[in-house]
Amino acid sequence: MIPPALRAAFVAAMEDILAVSARPVDARFPLICFDEGGKELVDHLVPPRPVAPGRPAREDSAYLRRGAANLFLACAPYLGWRQVRVTARRTAVDFAHALRDLVDQQFPAADRIVLVTDNLNTHTPAALYQTFPRPRRGAF
Repeated sequence: MIPPALRAAFVAAMEDILAVSARPVDARFPLICFDEGGKELVDHLVPPRPVAPGRPAREDSAYLRRGAANLFLACAPYLGWRQVRVTARRTAVDFAHALRDLVDQQFPAADRIVLVTDNLNTHTPAALYQTFPRPRRGAF
């Protein structure tokens, strides 16, 4: 349940997302949904036993932890496109590099990318400024 003090902000944000999602599909302005998720990397302590006639596959529940990875997930639902980018961490710098890949590699012909993200602390315009400093005046 949403606390009463946050309901107005939630409804306003939800209406904004619904309005963005209702826009006509235009490849010049692709709608990209972007999120991330962590994944624990594990290995078997006891090798799994494959399926055999009359016997299901068997896998022991004990495992060895081999670290963790971050998955940046991006999709353009109306264009039928998706991508997963694996990184070691989930920092603002990693976020900025994932966005740069979207702009430079995946959608270089787009006039503008409409990006839908959650409110994670690394999903801010400031991430781009700390990662890719603006050039000095007169540099271009």
